[in-house]
Amino acid sequence: MIAIIDYNVGNLHNLKNALDYQGLPNRIVREAHELAGADHIILPGVGAFRPAMDQLRKAGMESVVRERVAAGVPFLGVCVGLQLLFDESEEDGVHEGLGLVGGRIVRFSGADRQGERLKVPQIGWNQVAWQKTDPLLEGIADRSYFYFVHSYYAAVRDPADALGMADYGERFAAVVRHGNVWGVQFHPEKSQNAGLRLLKNFASLRPA
Repeated sequence: MIAIIDYNVGNLHNLKNALDYQGLPNRIVREAHELAGADHIILPGVGAFRPAMDQLRKAGMESVVRERVAAGVPFLGVCVGLQLLFDESEEDGVHEGLGLVGGRIVRFSGADRQGERLKVPQIGWNQVAWQKTDPLLEGIADRSYFYFVHSYYAAVRDPADALGMADYGERFAAVVRHGNVWGVQFHPEKSQNAGLRLLKNFASLRPA
């Protein structure tokens, strides 16, 4: 069973529908104790880093998330859920994250390498280049397109944690992994066949 954490920071139904469509058992959980029996956990999220982290703590989920990760449960952060995995974010000040992946969340400069302006947030399709093989990416072509909506991105401390890189004025980690923790900056539930395959791959991951 895949637990989708509901901590009042986004519409979870598209993600749930994408899992349901593939026959992948899942449920939305709102209480920390409900994570105890989950084989896999997804942390979605939209909006800003600090309110999302505050809501996660308010829901009593922070310590339980750490416990389940330490127990080897496959864990996936999506969009702001990926950002919360990191040590800290510079969005509206400096704010502490879960610290499950080393690095920080920083804002796009809004300029490309030729000095021309880019719209921030990045909204739309972008290619992701695989940096290494991984079970999460199995059967998904290198440089597949995924759907993004974000103004901030993950600057990983250890390049080995970056599974996939994208470019929007600067190169950034679009897919990360550290142990049994994975994260994607894009929305797999909005990324058609490539996104559906990624969710199916996640459901197939074995506990650490």
